[in-house]
Parts: sequence; C-alpha cells; structure tokens
Amino acid sequence: MKNKQVKFLKKLLETPSATGTEIAVAALVRDRLAEVADEIETNVMGSVHATLSGKGTGPSLMLSAHMDEIGLMVTYISDEGFLSVASVGGVDAGVLPGMRVDVHASGAFEPLRGVVGRKPIHLIDPDERKKVTPIDKLVIDLGLPAKKVKKLVRVGDVITFGVGFERFGRNMAVSRAFDDKAGVWVAVRVLEKLAEAGRASGDFICAATVQEEIGTRGAETSAYSVFPDVGLAFDVTHATDYPGIDKTKHGKIVCGEGPVIARGPNINPEVFERLVAAAEAEGIPYQIEAEPGVTGTDARAIQMARGGVPTGLVSVPLRYMHTPTEVVCLDDLDATVKLIVRFALDLDEDACFVPGMGSASVGEADELAEDVAEATEAPETAAQAQFDKTGVK
Repeated sequence: MKNKQVKFLKKLLETPSATGTEIAVAALVRDRLAEVADEIETNVMGSVHATLSGKGTGPSLMLSAHMDEIGLMVTYISDEGFLSVASVGGVDAGVLPGMRVDVHASGAFEPLRGVVGRKPIHLIDPDERKKVTPIDKLVIDLGLPAKKVKKLVRVGDVITFGVGFERFGRNMAVSRAFDDKAGVWVAVRVLEKLAEAGRASGDFICAATVQEEIGTRGAETSAYSVFPDVGLAFDVTHATDYPGIDKTKHGKIVCGEGPVIARGPNINPEVFERLVAAAEAEGIPYQIEAEPGVTGTDARAIQMARGGVPTGLVSVPLRYMHTPTEVVCLDDLDATVKLIVRFALDLDEDACFVPGMGSASVGEADELAEDVAEATEAPETAAQAQFDKTGVK
C-alpha cells in the first residue's frame, strides 16, 4: 500500500465516529470523493452515497461499508467528577480497565483524556479478582475538579478508545476501528479505481453507512433509497490464525491470504460465483467463509431491501475484533479493492441474479433436471427405452 493511501486510512481510523456520531468521517469521505464522484448526497441518517455514473446500461452496484465504531457513552457524572458509562455497540468490558480513552465532551473543543479506573488488585477480594468488572461498575477519571468536569461534560457524550494507527511486523497494522473504517477506505478506493479504469457499465454507488454496530440501521435506509440492482457489503471477519480459536467451528481464515468471500443464505449464489470468478481472473488469493445464518453485517439489510437485492459479502481477516488493538494485513485491503473493481467491471446488462437462472447456473440446472427426469422415469418406460436402443431387455 502506497504511503498516500496509508495516510488516508490512518486519518479515517483516528477520526472518532462512535455510533451515532459519524459526522466527521462522513466529511472525510465527501472531501475525498468531491472531485471524482458525479454525485454525492448525505441522507437524514448521516450515510454518504457517492455515485460514479456508468458508461452503459449495466446493473447498478452499491458497495456498503459502515463508518461507525464501538465506544462508550456517559450516563452519569458523580459529585466527585467521575463518569459512569454504558457501551455503544459490542464493547468487551474485560479490555477496559487501565485503558486511556478520549471523552468527546460537549463543552470542549478537543477530546479530553480520560482513564478507565478500577480498584487496584491489592484492594480487590480474591474471589472478585476472577471476575470481569461490569462496565457499569467502572469509572472514567478525567483528572479534573468535579466543577470543571460538570461544566465540560454532558450525559450522552461519547467516548472512544485513546489509541490510533500503527504499522508493525510484515505489512501488518494495528488500530482501533478497523471494523469498519477499513471498509470505508476500500469503498472509496474502489470508486477511484473505477473512475481511473473508465467506469463500469452501470452506476457504482459508494455507500458509507452509519449505525451498523447497533443493528445495520444505516444500510437498511441506504439500500431502500438507493435500491441498487446488486449490492455488496464490505466488513471485517474473524481471523482464526492465532492460538485459541477452534477452526472446526469458525473455519480457517488467515491474515495475509486474501479477501474472504462469504457463502450462505444471506448471499446471492450468482453474486458469490461472480466474486470467485473475479478473484481467479485477477489471480487474487481468496478465502471462503461459511455463513449458515444471517450475517452481522450490512449484507443482511441490503438483501431484504424492498423486494430484495442480490447481495454479496466480502471481508478481510481481522484479529482481536472489538478491542483497541484490531489487526489486519494491509495487503488484504489492496487485494480486496482489486477484486471488487474487477467484479464491477465484469457486470453487464445480461447479468441475471435470480437463483438458478443466472448465467453460471442455467446449464447446470438444465442438466440436473434431465438427470432427475431419467432417475424418476417409470421402470417399464425405462426398460422399453433400453430395448428400443439396444434390442436387449
């Protein structure tokens, strides 16, 4: 990944956007695509839709990635100036004690540095040491007098992990909020690459959505209003390449071995096959993930929009999801951009996504129907056919 693109990724990751407060990241997306997209709109939910018009009459394609990150919200300010909090999205209480955090206070121009306080181990009863302290029993210490805290902070202010982006190892990176700022980066880069390639046949819509962490709410409204002919969601998925993960249960997903293409009832079979074909045509290593139920991604909302949208899901492997130290391989992000660009360029006006009726499925379906007909043919009819053919019963 070139340094220019790394800088944009870093800026996305380090711009706070706890669910419901995605405004600053939305502005980054608009600014980045202002000179490339043909049209940019921001809906009442706060999701950004950047459209690159197609050069022909191919199907429209929407690529969705959510801008929000998990965090905390202030629920109470004590007389001593300590903050009580609740989670915004799926926050693991076990990683919080001792964390440094940024409190996005209503009365301050810059985030306030806070620390997540808990009694030291010396003062914790032996039995209590074995338990995870619930979030509602933790406090945020701002190091300020109570009067100052109450002047600056209001109930409902949000808090994000006080860490940022860092490269390490071999093409690896660690940060908070790769889930799913990595996807926002991918969606933006796909639009830019399609513009450089002379555009796809149909319209391409980069949808940077909101509020995924509390139920794919932004994707639901975006899919309804955009109503694309084809939808793709991009998100992160659990890497299983480190100790303690049961591969028989969660599959084998490895950082650095390419994008992950999901397969299951949330995924249109023709979209899946086209994603695989695109990866193979470009020589991109890819991985397949079984999703036997509804995925916890924007894909579930897109698939059920209005009368239904043929939907696919592409992910990159992520270690330590929903912690301050999420880890990805940067090569996987570059490969994903290349995969989706090829997928988009290969979409033509004849593409069919009705299960069993797509271009990759019709021939197989006809052969299967013939096999079934032969297998269920009445015994006497089959015998007569054999006699007519060979003269032997």
